[in-house]
Amino acid sequence: MVARPVGAGMPTRRSLRMHELQVTERILDVVLKHAAGHEVSKIVVIHLRIGELSDLEDEWLQRYFDYLSKDTLAENARLAIEKAPIVMQCESCGSSLEVRKDALQEIVCADCGESRFRLVSGREYFVKNIEVV
Repeated sequence: MVARPVGAGMPTRRSLRMHELQVTERILDVVLKHAAGHEVSKIVVIHLRIGELSDLEDEWLQRYFDYLSKDTLAENARLAIEKAPIVMQCESCGSSLEVRKDALQEIVCADCGESRFRLVSGREYFVKNIEVV
């Protein structure tokens, strides 16, 4: 029998922050590659769309971005974050509905009464556009 520490396998606050660091690195890579191909002198604002179900916290994304973007075209750029709603689709009739995070366990299709759904939107994150000079 192998002893496992209490909470093994469960995400910690630190592991969630590390996830944000990795995501922020990818965002920075994307915008710098895009800027390199378009004669950009400075990246001012990066517009992101992040799903309500993601574990990404706006404050930490900006903190990591500020740290990682030092001495790049994106230094001092602001992350403008738009939250993508949680959208579920009924597996029976195909009807879609927006759901609050705290109501996910209770949803029932208003059209057919079923409670089997698939996630359509809410976990994504992507760069929508970039403001540059």
